[in-house]
Parts: sequence; structure tokens; C-alpha cells
Amino acid sequence: MSAPAPSPVRIEGRLDPELSRWLWLVKWLLAIPHYIVLFFLWAAFFVLTIVAFFAILFTGRYPRGIFDFNVGVLRWTWRVGFYSYAALGTDRYPPFSLDEEPDYPATLDIAFPGELSRGLVLVKWWLLAIPQYLVLAVLLGGGYAAWHGRGWGAPGLISLLVLFAGVALLFTTRYPRGIFDFVLGLNRWVARVVAYAGLMTDSYPPFRLDQGGSEAAVEPAPEEEAAVAPEAAVPPRRRGRAGRVILVAVGSIAALISLALLAGGCAATAIDRTQRDDDGFLMSPSEDFATATYAIASERADLDTGGAEWALDTFLGTVRIRSESERPVFVGIGPAADVDGYLAGVEHSVVRSFEHRPRYTERSGGAPPSPPGEQAFWVASASGAGEQTLEWEPEDGDWRAVLMNEDGSRGVAAELSIGAELDPLLWIGIGLLLVGALFAAVAALAITAGVRR
Repeated sequence: MSAPAPSPVRIEGRLDPELSRWLWLVKWLLAIPHYIVLFFLWAAFFVLTIVAFFAILFTGRYPRGIFDFNVGVLRWTWRVGFYSYAALGTDRYPPFSLDEEPDYPATLDIAFPGELSRGLVLVKWWLLAIPQYLVLAVLLGGGYAAWHGRGWGAPGLISLLVLFAGVALLFTTRYPRGIFDFVLGLNRWVARVVAYAGLMTDSYPPFRLDQGGSEAAVEPAPEEEAAVAPEAAVPPRRRGRAGRVILVAVGSIAALISLALLAGGCAATAIDRTQRDDDGFLMSPSEDFATATYAIASERADLDTGGAEWALDTFLGTVRIRSESERPVFVGIGPAADVDGYLAGVEHSVVRSFEHRPRYTERSGGAPPSPPGEQAFWVASASGAGEQTLEWEPEDGDWRAVLMNEDGSRGVAAELSIGAELDPLLWIGIGLLLVGALFAAVAALAITAGVRR
């Protein structure tokens, strides 16, 4: 039987012969600086993988600068995981580096691919990888993300075995070699799936457990041999590391900002295109409001544009409140001071939150002195049974909205929704997408410059 083909993903670890019996109990604390940095690095990894997706789709090649950075993130993560709760294989503190660190006991490398399939990139990271994700759900527990900014230490089979090893260390000062070899094989499986889902290889992760701290070397791709051979004789350049780290840090922060901007732009555009009613208003879902008191009042809404009320007209537009009730109800908006004066001494409810359903603060009192429709301070109102619509042009001031029965009687119930025109929302979404793309380009340039030798 022929030996299995070596994987392009190479992950190794050398177990320290003498490990502290107690240090593993506090490594979560010691590794916090790494967790913080990895949070930003993985944000950049995610954004740059999207960039690589389109590059592969159109050119069939993974951009080398992005590839080197993403491999660096995986190296950094594996070193932190090997030190902490993915293996507990060393007490040597991991370096803050994206580079190869051959003298560190945990190493990771991925062979740079030549041509990648343009069609496969559309399906391999989700459809083809589903069986592997199911395996990772067992290895990492509950379907947790494989890297999650903390290496492979999420709850699951790996963490359980590492816990057994930690307990053995605590009482015997020895790390069971069988557990170490098995844990390395599980981590190796996870690393191959992450590289495959990250579009870094077309080689499907094998369903096999390659145990042990080392594995077979991988021959470089033919088109890479010429480039690799001269560099093999020259030690890697270590100068300029501080400048490269700064560039990578700036690129990672830009990638995180880009991710937030792109998510906001997509959300704003999707809401504008899908959630408007027939009249062009963006309305909230209908919610049932009911109380045994005489009125339901909103919290104060303080609008202060500093005299620039045109901003309310431009960005917010007309506000609409739609009510649906069996009994005739009154819906009105008025100055908060006048509303408070009208409801002073009246038993009513003030809406304080909308967690799953409206929650109220009850105010004691008696019946209102007169029906709400007889008051002259309302700036907008609607009344009647069935569906009623109130429209209001917002302006500076302190305002409250009130729901009452039309005759001012006790026991108010209606289904309400609120919305506004928000005409610029689409352009805001497009603007966020453009700025997000700009930050993504800055991130790509900075990170590529940072990882270039």
C-alpha cells in the first residue's frame, strides 16, 4: 500500500521535556496580549480572504502578499494555541510575529499554490467543507469557530484531552506522550480544514488522523522551485521588523474598520430595498400595546439640531405612526411639557423598553379631566377604530407620543408601528460600501507591504 500523499498544510510541535506542573493554570491570563492582537489579525484575515476570493475567481491565483499574511496569522495562532489550551506543549512564551520562527517549538507552513480552480472557489468553503465542519464541531465543541482568536482551544474533544494532560502535569509532572500525539493529530486536521476553507489550497482535507509532532515534508510547486531555491541558501532577513509590524497593525485596524463599514453598508442598502411600504416609508414591525390604565405614553424624545432643522427634513423626513384597534383610539404627538401637564394626576403607563414586548412604568392617578381629542396642544393626531395613520413633520423640541381611548376611558389596547421616510438611507449605504472598500484597499496595501520581505 502506497504512503498517503503529504498535505500542503504542514503543522508541527515539539513537546518540551520539562513542563511546569502549575503554569498551565494561568496561561489564559498570560496569553491575553496575544488574544487582543489576534482579534485584529483575524478581522484582517477575514477581509483579505474575501479579496482573495475575487482574485481567484477572476485570475485563478491567490495574491502572494495576502497569502503570506494569512499564513502568518495561522502561524501566530498556532504558536499561541500550542503554548496555551490547544496543546499545552511548551512553557516558552510565543513571539509576537507573523514570520517563520524555526527555533520555536510550534511551526506551521502552507505550500503556496500555483493555479487554483476558479469554479471550486465558489463552493469549497461552504458546500464541500460541510462534512469537515461537522468533524470540527466535535473537535472544537458546539460548532465553535476553529480559530475564534484563541487558537484551537474552544471547548470540545481537543480541550478535553488537553485538560487531561494538564491534570497529569499537575500531579505527575509528565505530559502523556500518547495524548500529545493524538492532540497534535487533531490540531493538524483543524489546520487543514481552516486552510481549505480559507481558499489557500484546493487539496481537500483528508479524513485521517496523522498523529505525532512531525509530518512529511511537501515538495514545492514546480513554478515555485526557481523562486524558492535561491532563497533557501540565504538566511531570512530580519531587518525592518518593527516597521513591518506597524504596517500590519495599521492594516489590521483598517481591515476591522472596513468590515464594520461594509456590514453597515450592506445592511442599510438591504433595508432600504426590502423594508419600505407602498408609500415609501420604512416601518417597524407591528407591536401590541395594552394596559389597564387610561393612557400609554412614550419616553421624552428630545430633538435638538441647533437650528439646522433642515437636517431633520433631509435625513428623517416625515414620521408616521400606524395604529390598528377594535375600539376607537386616539394617537397624538405633543410637546412633552403639555403632555405631562395633561397626564399629571392621571393613571397611565410610560413605555420604558421593547425587550421582546413593551415594558411599562406605571404611574398612579385617576381619570383624565377630558378626552384627549379636546386638547389643543397636539401637533399631530389621529383617532378612530380600525387602521389609523398619524403623520408628523419633526422639529426641534421635547416631544411625547400618547395612545388613549378616544373617549378617555380605562383599558387601552392597539397594535402600533412607527417609521419614517429616511430617503437618504440608500445613499448612506452606498457611501458606507465605498468607504469600506477604500479601507479594505488600504488594509490590503498596508498588510502586503508589511509581509513583503
